[in-house]
Amino acid sequence: MSNVTTQSLLEMKQKGERIVALTCYDTLFARLLDASGIDILLVGDSVNQVLGGAPSTLSATLEQMIYHTRIVRRGVERAMVVCDMPFLTYQVTPDDAVLNCGRVMKETACHAIKLEGGQLMAPTVRRLVDVGIPVMGHIGLTPQSVHALGGYRVQGREDAAAERLKADAKALEDAGAFAIVLELIPAPLASQISKSLTIPTIGIGAGPACDGQVLVLHDMLGLNDQFSAKFVKKYAAMAEDVREAARLFAAEVREGRYPGPEHSFGK
Repeated sequence: MSNVTTQSLLEMKQKGERIVALTCYDTLFARLLDASGIDILLVGDSVNQVLGGAPSTLSATLEQMIYHTRIVRRGVERAMVVCDMPFLTYQVTPDDAVLNCGRVMKETACHAIKLEGGQLMAPTVRRLVDVGIPVMGHIGLTPQSVHALGGYRVQGREDAAAERLKADAKALEDAGAFAIVLELIPAPLASQISKSLTIPTIGIGAGPACDGQVLVLHDMLGLNDQFSAKFVKKYAAMAEDVREAARLFAAEVREGRYPGPEHSFGK
């Protein structure tokens, strides 16, 4: 299979082929997901929530995102690796955005960056694209604005809000974004936006009409069994598998059954 690029994603949309994306934070999972045919590995600023137990994405730093993106990239041969730009690394000025996003591209060898925001961020997106940095947009529920939005709730239910999201999507497309994440918006609205754009939409909690879907890896695998949401489908129950394996290991160590002769070295 050929490598996933911005152009191949556009061709997938044109052909009606669905795009598959998952978050990823390390080399081991990157190898497994890449070998499984996942198209996009998003190194999310959710890393501090998923791996660090933080209450939001706001605490993620540029150094963290560079580290995790670099090690994900090591495990990938085919998939597109996209780095989520953390809070305040691109919102202050377009110059800041170019410097920080350029640093990410140089130091991680990722294929693109993702940033949140619609019409207000369009000039920044255009600036990044003009210097050769591919940009994935993100509208709807934008986690870095969770406090301003009043929590994690569906966006665009009111007519005026829906029209703003449509305008946001069009502004990002016009600015040169190659794809847009639609998070937590009503399915009919996501369908309208997806049909109106020439670039692909990647949905999370946005219904089935988006051109692709993304989930947080640990949610999809059932590793994070303390979190549930209507839009999450758990394709495994790995949290219980981990607990059971750990219990078995502990029991065998305490009973003297591990390590056995087959796990030990002679002279």
